Amino acid sequence: MPLQAVTRALEQIVCYDKSGFYPLEIAGQRIGCINVLWRERLLAHESAIFREDNGVIRALDSEPDFAARSATLAASALRWREAGWLNGWRNEKFIAFFNDGTPALEMERAAFRPLGLTSRAVHLNGLTRMADGEIRMWIGRRSPFKDVEPNRLDNMMGGGIAAGESIQIALEREGWEEAGIPSERLTLLPQTALLLAERPVQRGLHREWLYVFDLWLKEGEAPQNQDGEVAEHVLMPLAEVEQHLINGQFMSDAALTAIDCLARLGYWGDDSPLHSVLARVRGVAGTDTAGR
Repeated sequence: MPLQAVTRALEQIVCYDKSGFYPLEIAGQRIGCINVLWRERLLAHESAIFREDNGVIRALDSEPDFAARSATLAASALRWREAGWLNGWRNEKFIAFFNDGTPALEMERAAFRPLGLTSRAVHLNGLTRMADGEIRMWIGRRSPFKDVEPNRLDNMMGGGIAAGESIQIALEREGWEEAGIPSERLTLLPQTALLLAERPVQRGLHREWLYVFDLWLKEGEAPQNQDGEVAEHVLMPLAEVEQHLINGQFMSDAALTAIDCLARLGYWGDDSPLHSVLARVRGVAGTDTAGR
């Protein structure tokens, strides 16, 4: 049945074997996670910064502030790139936070996954209610020229929150670049979900809070990509979205966001087993969980 297939797909997105990862403490707080390969690299080649203590990788215990921690790890990331350990260098920085929400450091986004640091992103579901009452969802197809997951299906918009950006600024910037949505349409848009996307990737551990918003477009109104990163937007019946989810055609974070949206719309009913799986990764919408 489709519901069982979607539930299995969701479980594959949110569940993984955590036994192959080592917790990372920076300046005395546990904010990252490192796989076996990167543990070996850091202990062998970055021993001036990283050490292991009872199965925990510790770093920067003596660095006094945000700027010092950021500078030390920025130099490390450059060494990792020169060694051929990092690909996808963006010249774009993300901020990692301590557990109380205080900024811990900023670092090249390509280096976040090796350390398992938690980044943040905004995702925008585009929805349209047709004249007959049917709800449809706007789905983006990534450009075939994208370096990462070309041609995969995506939400109407999704993008990382860069260092120095607020959630609102990132929403407005990405909303315009990826979907041509004017900022005034997004200024007072309420956040509808908060989801923790977490999974092993080739580079390490992807861990990201997804700040999710729903935007209702009128029938006949369509998103318009501005930056060339989206090949097309398609207005799909929810049953078609469901089938693409089952077939694995969505990017992982986009799939999580779309499943959550359909569940909130009641597409599978209020007592669906999906809700118990989603409960594992749902935060409280409208709160800033950067430090979790």
